[in-house]
Amino acid sequence: MREARVPADGMYEGRRTLRRLPEGVAERPYDLFELVPRGRVIGAEVHGIDLSRPLTPELRDELNRALLEWKVLFFRGQGLTSAQQRDFAANWGELETNPLLARGSSADVVRFEKGGNATPTFENVWHADVTFRERPALGAVLQLHEVPAVGGDTMWADMAAAYDNLPDAVKARIDGAWAVHDFIPGFGRFYGPEKLIPLQEEFPPVEHPVVRTHPETGRRMLFVNTSFTTHIVGMDRDESDRLLSYLVRQAHVPEYQVRFTWQPGDIAFWDNRATQHYAIDDYAPQRRVAERVAIAGDRPY
Repeated sequence: MREARVPADGMYEGRRTLRRLPEGVAERPYDLFELVPRGRVIGAEVHGIDLSRPLTPELRDELNRALLEWKVLFFRGQGLTSAQQRDFAANWGELETNPLLARGSSADVVRFEKGGNATPTFENVWHADVTFRERPALGAVLQLHEVPAVGGDTMWADMAAAYDNLPDAVKARIDGAWAVHDFIPGFGRFYGPEKLIPLQEEFPPVEHPVVRTHPETGRRMLFVNTSFTTHIVGMDRDESDRLLSYLVRQAHVPEYQVRFTWQPGDIAFWDNRATQHYAIDDYAPQRRVAERVAIAGDRPY
């Protein structure tokens, strides 16, 4: 019989460990809303809440628990104003500004207008937002205002599940390792030096752990991505490139993912510490218009 040889760093068949909750945490019901799962480890719709109204402390806490347990929450048909969207996001902390993206009604609202004659940008790549900052975003609240008739879905991947399923030999190589993140690779695809050079001093390269610990759940998660992670500290370039290529491919595993089909006025609220996401660019020349508010996070450890 011929040798059954799998290329080094290949993806293997077999059952994966799909653990949604941290070790030792039991399932509990939600008392203040209905939650409908949309994925095995990630993604759930929340029904019975009007996000235009202020959150009580009890509702905010239960939503935060749902966010930690499901990593991305979906709210159908909210139709928020930009101010209401900002107010909702501010329940989780300081709002973030991003001078690299188009501004909406205020400095902390980012507007994406795609399709038609617009240049296709910042789509069809797995990434976590702004990992080139010393304090990458805690999370983000995205609302779709204009939705194509077909296409324009968004996907999220659970990076704790991705870490859980790494071979022990790979975990041993990356536990304690650090990687460099830089905004230039992600934004250099779309902007010229005249826009990027003035921002290099504001956003110098930063180092983050390859495996970060979630500050609220304690879970270990892969924290490298295609858009902003340039190399692993202390490795020669070929070794770093090969290992990073393997690690970023873990977001591609369907068992770790959820896919959401938008309708106008829908909201997605995701934990940027625990996930990566992928905006699917399959709808041109139809239009897709969205606004995003991001929440400043902490320094990964």
